[in-house]
Amino acid sequence: MTKQESPEKQGNPSAAGLSRREAMHMGAGALLGATAVLAGGGGRAKLAAQGVVQATPLPPTDPRYPMPPSWNRELRQLAPNVYAYIQGGGPNLSAAGVSNTGMIAGSDFLVAIDAAQGPLPAKGFIAAAKQATGKDFGRLINTHHHGDHVNGNQFFPHAEILSHPYCREECLKAVANTPKMWNPTPAVVDVAEERKLVPPSVTFKDDLIYFIGGTEVQFRWVGPAHTWGDVVAYLPQYKILFAGDVGFFWVAPYANNSHISKWIDLCNAIAGWDVDVIVPGHGPIGGKKELAEMAEYFKVLKVEARKRYDAKMTAGAASAEIRLGRFDNWIGPERLIMDTVRWYAEWNGSLTPDYNAAAVREATIEYNQVKAGAKRVGEIIPLSRMVAMATPS
Repeated sequence: MTKQESPEKQGNPSAAGLSRREAMHMGAGALLGATAVLAGGGGRAKLAAQGVVQATPLPPTDPRYPMPPSWNRELRQLAPNVYAYIQGGGPNLSAAGVSNTGMIAGSDFLVAIDAAQGPLPAKGFIAAAKQATGKDFGRLINTHHHGDHVNGNQFFPHAEILSHPYCREECLKAVANTPKMWNPTPAVVDVAEERKLVPPSVTFKDDLIYFIGGTEVQFRWVGPAHTWGDVVAYLPQYKILFAGDVGFFWVAPYANNSHISKWIDLCNAIAGWDVDVIVPGHGPIGGKKELAEMAEYFKVLKVEARKRYDAKMTAGAASAEIRLGRFDNWIGPERLIMDTVRWYAEWNGSLTPDYNAAAVREATIEYNQVKAGAKRVGEIIPLSRMVAMATPS
């Protein structure tokens, strides 16, 4: 590990921006509420946070299993000089496109863990942090490249921004076609204003340790998992882990850029760390139990998806049939389509770090067609019939 004392505030790196098209590739939450007509069977679907294509109709909740709790947006102190800024959420209150952030207060300035999605959450985080500490941000670490974690970078003008090289590279890809303005979007933007993406200006491949106001903070590269550039922040003194999108609690995980098998392995590894409190990228604060539950989501999906993969069903047809028990009640159940596509990519050897938007689009169209057909005939289509319907000739 590289040990480094916290230096003074640095200047702002050069700014650039993020295009709507590139935002979908990167998984930006700015796509909340955008719609697109998908060809084939007249299917219509929403393009939602992090590039996921939202299928209609959504699976119904299952009364046999608990519903997610509700949680409030708040700046919560976890230990001396250590805070988490949690986005509000819960049933019918999803903040899936806006990520949680973290903050550690030093003697002279604050260090941020992620920058949130856009003007409203980023400015809300900054204002709450200043009110609690009276200090400004001098450093910002992006846990990965998705827009709901880096789009707010522009609102930290006095902060040096750090990340894994993969995160910086993906941000730089988005620069050329960025829109010039933020357009009003629920929970993200209230009024139009200038928009730009500020890529990280410093990268680290190995683990990096800061001592911030006497608190040891270990920034550990743990990818590939949710992405190939995942970084987490571990505070051994207080047994706290800021997990970024390695953690989704009560929220169906996005696997758009993931290596799911390695993500599960990482969850198993974290189970052996000396950690009591885990701040996820999405959902309420939890611990190892909640992280294990998220891993279990992927394990259950793996079993169900593998049956259908081996039966030569397409990912879309498989997704239309799969039920995940208690996880059907989690926020964002339609993400099983994207997650099934990602499992298929592992098994057929086509997995890359990039999000396969075309495959998810195709699977969602088929999912909607199968669901519509089942509704018309008033039945659940059995596996044998699904194979016959879905297998390419």
